[in-house]
Amino acid sequence: MYRSGNDINILFGKNLKRIRTQRNISQLTLANMADLTHNFINEIENGRKWISPETLAKLSNALEIEPYQFFTPSSTSLGIKAEFMTSYLDDIQDSFNKMVQELRVRYLPDENM
Repeated sequence: MYRSGNDINILFGKNLKRIRTQRNISQLTLANMADLTHNFINEIENGRKWISPETLAKLSNALEIEPYQFFTPSSTSLGIKAEFMTSYLDDIQDSFNKMVQELRVRYLPDENM
């Protein structure tokens, strides 16, 4: 639970830094991409500055993400959970395909020739 606007500033800044570093983009490069200053990016990432809707749009466009992604508290763990679920669903799909193939062989022998 967030108790102050400062908590949201910190969350936003941490997510900005995480997304930027995952893409191997420096603060200076991001600043140039978003038509902002390097110092402003640094202040945002450290939770010392808040942004306007226009700046949110600039950062979202520069990083090619949806604006809400800056505000998800557990975005790192969600990424891990999503990766796990994708793997799990792939296993289910493989098992299902094997089962269907076995049933075809067993009950539809004419199709296998």
